[in-house]
Amino acid sequence: MPKVSLDMPNELLSDIKLHVGDDKKFISVADAIRSACRKLLDQLDTIDMRQGRIGGDK
Repeated sequence: MPKVSLDMPNELLSDIKLHVGDDKKFISVADAIRSACRKLLDQLDTIDMRQGRIGGDK
């Protein structure tokens, strides 16, 4: 799997870390970021389909 490096405001990282760990939604910060990216891409696809910019298949 490719690795990506990015700069992120400390406040954003701190907020993400609130949801990471034992008995929380994500097992790691990387897992949280991957999940957020997938959800964002799904939302963008839905918007693009509504606007007629893409068809129903990817």
